[in-house]
Amino acid sequence: MLTRTPLARSLKLAFALHVTALPLAAHAQVSSAPARPGNAAPTGDAAASAVKTGTPSSPAAGSVATLPEVRIDASKARDEFLTDKATVGAKVPTAQRDIAQSVTVINQALMQSQGVTSFQDSLRNAPGITIGGAEGGQIGNNINLRGFTAQNDIYLDGFRDRNQYYRDTFDLESIEVLYGPSSMLFGRGSTGGVINQVSKRPNRKPSAEISTTIGTGDRYRTTVDLNHPLSDTAAFRVDAFGQSIGSTRDEMKNKDYGIAPSIRFGIGTPTEITISALIQHNYDMPDYGVQSINGHAFAPSKHTYYGLTDDRTIQDVQSLRARIDHKISDSLSVSSQMQISHSMTDARETAARAVLTGPLASSTALTAGNFTNLPLQDLYVQLQSHDRVIQNRSISDDSMVRYKFDTGPIRHDLIAGAEIGYEAYSNQGYTRNNLPVVSLLDPVYESTPSNVTQTTGNYAQSGATSLAAYVNDTISIGSHWKVVGGLRWDRFQAHISNTVNSPGYTAQTNYFTSVRAGAVYQPTDWQSYYFSYGTSFNPSLEALTVTNFTQNLAPEHTKSYELGGKWDLLGGNLSVTSALFQEEMDNARTQVSSTEYTLDGDIRVRGFQAGVTGHILPNWQLFGGYTYMDATILRARDGTQGHTPANTPRNTLTLWTTYSFTPQWEIGGGPTYMSARYAANTNFVQVGGYTRWDAMAAYHAKKWDLRLNLLNLTDKFYYDALIQSDGGRSVPGIGRTLLATFEYRL
Repeated sequence: MLTRTPLARSLKLAFALHVTALPLAAHAQVSSAPARPGNAAPTGDAAASAVKTGTPSSPAAGSVATLPEVRIDASKARDEFLTDKATVGAKVPTAQRDIAQSVTVINQALMQSQGVTSFQDSLRNAPGITIGGAEGGQIGNNINLRGFTAQNDIYLDGFRDRNQYYRDTFDLESIEVLYGPSSMLFGRGSTGGVINQVSKRPNRKPSAEISTTIGTGDRYRTTVDLNHPLSDTAAFRVDAFGQSIGSTRDEMKNKDYGIAPSIRFGIGTPTEITISALIQHNYDMPDYGVQSINGHAFAPSKHTYYGLTDDRTIQDVQSLRARIDHKISDSLSVSSQMQISHSMTDARETAARAVLTGPLASSTALTAGNFTNLPLQDLYVQLQSHDRVIQNRSISDDSMVRYKFDTGPIRHDLIAGAEIGYEAYSNQGYTRNNLPVVSLLDPVYESTPSNVTQTTGNYAQSGATSLAAYVNDTISIGSHWKVVGGLRWDRFQAHISNTVNSPGYTAQTNYFTSVRAGAVYQPTDWQSYYFSYGTSFNPSLEALTVTNFTQNLAPEHTKSYELGGKWDLLGGNLSVTSALFQEEMDNARTQVSSTEYTLDGDIRVRGFQAGVTGHILPNWQLFGGYTYMDATILRARDGTQGHTPANTPRNTLTLWTTYSFTPQWEIGGGPTYMSARYAANTNFVQVGGYTRWDAMAAYHAKKWDLRLNLLNLTDKFYYDALIQSDGGRSVPGIGRTLLATFEYRL
């Protein structure tokens, strides 16, 4: 929102002139909306360079003279949704128009505007992403990206964040989503893409902010963000949160807290060192959702819960990261970063295993597809435990050199580096026996009955070492063309042992060379067109777990093709993107019999993706995206050929828009749409599509903000996360919820 100052009036005039002159190809550029009164820029390091006025280029023959270029570098508003650069596309901060793949950046301003605080809820802004539930050996954020699981493709500041926990956004500057296979940049996995969390960093501008949220359903949350300069070249920052979060779902209550301190030395000097940590504790009520009836998810209401009242999931995560960047010259720099992390999950969780035709555990369970003519009041739900204690440990290092040089008229931006890492995983399972059978329509909420016994189950222990070397060159040919090419060699060695399950012990060593290639054509400074090709590989022990009889198979591999365009319209204030893509895993693992798997499967996802971010007018901005996915299992030997892959909707759409009708008052809202999905590859259980509407109203003052968020405005009954196990379960989404947030800045 523009302030009532001479500078603001000038900028508003320049913006209006640009909109008027756009059809005549005049390119006045205002990179972002100015800040509201009293609101600081998102980064303090650039505060010294408030306004830069560029020199207009000489017009080509026959062209229309352009207006002088006006850029606002440091005065970005706190509510600015548009982010120019991303680190996820090239291992270094890169303009999104130079990345030859689709990228979505969900920044802190967007998350605050929507009132979302969890990693999972934030990702609803990224089209093509769906949410999975905890199952098997995995607990925490389970994500599907363009039809493929991305549970092992979540990163924190460029490091694989394999810790199994429910992530919070209290210490995040943004979440970056890179679409398409990206093993050349990130190693194993990344079949549908990767998700990178970008932490807040200390800067030289002193600031302090406290935020408190109170909401319906017993929701309470407080966050603190304190940044303190230690000298002209050093600063310290600490972010912390605590929350007690209820839900419209019965029995759901989460009590979590965390702290993320960081310190940065050498700010603005050739050598910069950053040390940061994350400590988080979760005590959450697990939600394994509901079963299905006659091929569709069923719950008597959005509140109904199938489980025991003393269930809980306890998670503790600790992560320490250190990074050093050294600039040798304007063209040569080196960096090295290391991460050490550990997490523990202690889960006592109860799920709806099956629908029974009688009240006894020995009653008949409905067959696959869950078809019955019995009245609903005659059906029951059998409960099953999912208890385990999981430990994850990892240590990794990534060292890189970046060299910019010319060979004649051709400019090179070369990065080369090496990664080394070790990961360890253990999972001790437990089984609770004699769990109750409850009514389908009216389950009784009770704690664990006295006749329930516990037996110790399988203990899985695994470890892996990884070694990689990579090189990527971005070649600029003239002023309009860029060619990107990269290679990465990986060695992934893993082993696993089981005390009860099979295999008792297995080990494998995989070698793989990943490639990346692309071409970018930029005929003007506001439009960019690209084509890209990339690969990924997925070993059987990728997640340090294994399905028996797959341990001797070679890695699956995926190829991706993408053709797209990116346009910076309205003087750079509005970014529009679109892309056609195809991703195909043509040697997918498929089950032949109870004792044999082969690499004869073929899964293909074709689609279209579009996005829009930024300002339509100085006081009107939006963030939106749409993805169409035609996903098909082209070949399989387990009876799923021709089916749609699990948790892959044909259409997803998200849109959030805000309008400031005075310097203080702001309103906003928008829909999230998702078409029907299947819970598993068998396509027996289908979850219907839905549209959910959210709304927001805010008042902004110099030192404080007051915001009201209304989630699920129409109280829509829809299903959110899907779980493949036990025939397919579905978790009802949150009902209508009102949040009131007060933010105060010192």
